[in-house]
Amino acid sequence: MRNLLFCCCFVEKQIPRRFAPRNDKNARARLEAKPSQNSSRRCKVDSSPCYTSLMLTGYATADGTAQYRDRFPHLRDAGHFRHVEQLPERGLWLSSIGLGTYLGDTDDAADAEYAEAIHTALASGINVLDTAINYRHQRSERNIGVALADQIRSGKLSRDEIFVCSKAGYLSFDGNMPADPRRYFMQEYVETGILDPAEIAGGMHCVAPAYLENQIARSRRNLGIETIDLFYIHNPETQLAEVSRPVFRQRIKEAFALLEGEVKHNRIRFYGLATWGAFRVGEDSREYIALHEMVETARDVAGEHHHFRFIQLPFNLAMLEAHVLANQSTGKDKEKLSAFSAAARLGMTVIVSGTLAQGQLTHGLPQDLMRKLGLKTAAENAIQFSRSAPGVTTALVGMGHKEHVAANLKTALVPPVRETEWKQLFK
Repeated sequence: MRNLLFCCCFVEKQIPRRFAPRNDKNARARLEAKPSQNSSRRCKVDSSPCYTSLMLTGYATADGTAQYRDRFPHLRDAGHFRHVEQLPERGLWLSSIGLGTYLGDTDDAADAEYAEAIHTALASGINVLDTAINYRHQRSERNIGVALADQIRSGKLSRDEIFVCSKAGYLSFDGNMPADPRRYFMQEYVETGILDPAEIAGGMHCVAPAYLENQIARSRRNLGIETIDLFYIHNPETQLAEVSRPVFRQRIKEAFALLEGEVKHNRIRFYGLATWGAFRVGEDSREYIALHEMVETARDVAGEHHHFRFIQLPFNLAMLEAHVLANQSTGKDKEKLSAFSAAARLGMTVIVSGTLAQGQLTHGLPQDLMRKLGLKTAAENAIQFSRSAPGVTTALVGMGHKEHVAANLKTALVPPVRETEWKQLFK
């Protein structure tokens, strides 16, 4: 799993000398380097500025993630790792706490802190890394790429042990906010034929196949990996603010068709929807999405062996809708189910975000709730609550500093709350 693949631009019979591979001691510098905005050479896959990079081959596997689990017997025995059995292939073993990369400054200091936190997470028992191309203007993806490459090339890990997730849908900048954002998008996406302005919703969101294909290519290069384990369409409900439901469903169908093709080309392994309100609001809400309709769309595109297998949505002590609101169904009958219950019946794996509500749940929890959950700090109890929810595989926690990793993993040393006891919290 340590094989290397050159970026798409190297697949030529004649490679100019200035693009020839360098020796391995420069690998980190190449991964950290940013493409020159003035480069005249464009990537053949996504038309973005091209720069020399090496990509790690492989993807998370059942055997690899089981090997990772067994590296941490104290965490394994405490129930920190979850066996994902809903996938078409043999199940993966994923950590019940995943590292998120949403927040943070867009500067070199924050990059260094994130890279160090990711190193610490991978070395401590977290094998789920979550990001998005628009997080910190692509910097978060690049931070993961640097840390993951260092860990794998040093022999500390293998690629098949780590589950890497990213997202696209929002228009993304590169490294920093440009002086003229509109001109940037015109030059980078519209004038290159990647994006039709008519396909943009809310002035910031696009799920058109050509755009998603472009973003996946950029994300793979940022992350330094040939295959993204899980790719989400990011907040697809944003589209519903401007288009009708029939148009929305057709756009999702076209996006799913593209993503199934990306699976066949080994660019992604699975895909899903990463949402904010779509699965947590009432059926009469404009941003509501029926999960069973999305599953039916995937079946229409690729049959029963489709690769739409994951959803992501917020769930925490202050946002309980995924468990308490019966707004979903399987489509086979009229029984109303929570998002968690519907996902389980539809064969979907659930990853939850917002575990600490961007820090708001790190203090001030009621003492009675703290006592029932049984851990020391508010943050530990908030993480314990979310990761113990029936149907949840992984609870994502933003960790931009290595100290965050050490603190948050204290929860993983304790078994999750039993389902019967967890449900008693609602009575």
